[in-house]
Amino acid sequence: MLNCGTIAPGFTLPDADMELFDFCKLRGHQHVVLFFYPRDDTPLCTMEAADFSDHESDFARLNCVVVGVSRDDCLSHAEFRDKHGLSVRLLSDEEGDVCRKFGVSQFREKDGHKKLCIIRSTFVVDRDGIVRHALYDIRPKGHAAEVYQLVKGLSGHVTKGKPHHAYC
Repeated sequence: MLNCGTIAPGFTLPDADMELFDFCKLRGHQHVVLFFYPRDDTPLCTMEAADFSDHESDFARLNCVVVGVSRDDCLSHAEFRDKHGLSVRLLSDEEGDVCRKFGVSQFREKDGHKKLCIIRSTFVVDRDGIVRHALYDIRPKGHAAEVYQLVKGLSGHVTKGKPHHAYC
C-alpha cells in the first residue's frame, strides 16, 4: 500500500484507444486523481466511472486529470466508455504491474478459489508527483465529490511553489 507523502510510482499504460498514457509527463504540470476499479461494466464500477466523468470539467478547472485503471483490456475499456458515455481516460493494466505498484491487488476467496482482485482505491497525486491521499476499499456513491474536495484543498497547501508535506 502507498502512503501519503510518498512519490507515486511512474508508469505508462495504454488507454481505451490504445494510445499510451505516461503518468510521469504530468509531473510538474497537473494534479492527478487515479482511481482503480475491479471491472468494466459492473454496476459499482459504472457508477464510479460515470460520477468521475460527470465531474471531469470541475477537476479540470483545478488543473487536475482524472484517470481510471483496471486489468481489463483496451477493447473492453472502449466498449465500456462508449456504452456509458464516459469521458475519463481508462487505462489497461492487463498484467497488473501498476496495480501491484500502488498496492491495490489482493487475493480474495470466492467459492473456495483464491482470485487476484483489484481493491477499489483512489489516489490524489499532486503536481509534484507526491501522493497526498490514498483511499482504499472505497464506496463509489458520492466518492467523486469527496475526492473533488480533497483536490480543491491541494491549492491551499502550496507555499512558494513547494508542496506542504504535512498535508497528509
